[in-house]
Amino acid sequence: MAALKSPHFDYKVRNTTMKNFRVQIRYHGYYADFTIMAEDNVTSIENSILDKLGKNEVLFESDGFTNKKGKWITYEEVINDTRTVQTKEVLGVRLGAGV
Repeated sequence: MAALKSPHFDYKVRNTTMKNFRVQIRYHGYYADFTIMAEDNVTSIENSILDKLGKNEVLFESDGFTNKKGKWITYEEVINDTRTVQTKEVLGVRLGAGV
């Protein structure tokens, strides 16, 4: 009988809804920072970036910090969490702690 019961936890089903991502591009001394809406998979994120670039909605600015030979594209999910950030003091330095 116990084998027929479901486990005490449920597996989370992967959410395929659109999410907000912050994208940063550094290319040959130029920098762009923008947000996109995409599904949480590589293909959807890449296509959303290409759509923005193709529509000229991305503004590249000169960046004196980035190496002119470097090329980077990074992205991260933006979560608008309303919980307060918990902090912890370690050796006199205040750090963000896990929520």
